[in-house]
Amino acid sequence: MDYLRIATEEAFAPPELMTLWRDMLDTGTDLDPGFVSLVGFYARHDSERARTVNERLQDLGERRLADMALAGIDRQVVSLTAPGTQVLDPDDAVAMATLANDQLADACRRHPDRFTGLTAIAPQDPPAAAKEIERGAGLGFKGVIVNSHTNGEYLDNPKFWPILEAAQALDTPIYLHPTAPPRTMIQPLLEAGLDGAIYGFAVETGMHLLRMITAGVLDQFPRLRVVVGHLGEALPFWLYRLDYMHAASVRSGRYAAMRPIARKPSDYLRENVWVTTSGVAWPPAIMFCREVLGPDRVLYAMDYPYQYVPAEVSIQDDLPIDDAAKKAFFQTNAERVFGL
Repeated sequence: MDYLRIATEEAFAPPELMTLWRDMLDTGTDLDPGFVSLVGFYARHDSERARTVNERLQDLGERRLADMALAGIDRQVVSLTAPGTQVLDPDDAVAMATLANDQLADACRRHPDRFTGLTAIAPQDPPAAAKEIERGAGLGFKGVIVNSHTNGEYLDNPKFWPILEAAQALDTPIYLHPTAPPRTMIQPLLEAGLDGAIYGFAVETGMHLLRMITAGVLDQFPRLRVVVGHLGEALPFWLYRLDYMHAASVRSGRYAAMRPIARKPSDYLRENVWVTTSGVAWPPAIMFCREVLGPDRVLYAMDYPYQYVPAEVSIQDDLPIDDAAKKAFFQTNAERVFGL
């Protein structure tokens, strides 16, 4: 191939964090049901899927490199898996973000041509998170990972804006990654088995991004770059209706929170947002996103190790686009977005 394959939504978890999560499951009371569903499965279940994902998450060495070689992946953009630090108390969250970043930085130093890191943060402590973004840039990281909500709160809340200020000042993108919906919205999804990647992740994270847009966050931070997986958590397929209903709601004054913003919602999705194909190796959907967002806004991701299917790489190698477009899709779009 005349291009590198850069996979841009690839997860890891330090063993210390897995241990802390298990301790929470063993001793915690009134735990968030999304945490229990997500982490309880991958950290404790005896199925082959749970076991192999758990093992691969904790490996930043030979097994991961072997999996990359088998799939034809040249580089991974690696980030702390959901729910990351965002279910911990503030002090533990800050400490675990620091530990995760140190471990990931060491792996990137050992394999500089294979791994690029994103900075883990503890949004529970926004000033500390802003400082960690600066430290992460010094470690050579090329973005920030935010595993969606933090105890049911979202980045449209001004309390989190020091995080956005730091990311914009350093011109480093925020990867907005899913986690299980918060307790205020999870129950109908959970009781049907739909709270995870099958549907609930997209509902929760798509809403998070849309909250940021309609609250005017991207007017406040016009140079902020946001990367979203799973082909934009379905938002590209709603562009027409988002624009129509947003304008209608603003005109009617129906919601106090729905105030005028500088542009249409679809404009922010085309100008501040990039989407990756993580978990969606489906050519019709990929081609649609390329059409409505622009080919420079769509880039490759695998979603390792949660969806490690080497054959899906070939599916995307065979997209009906020319060689220059394939190089942009697999390589140069990621190089531009993440500054590789």
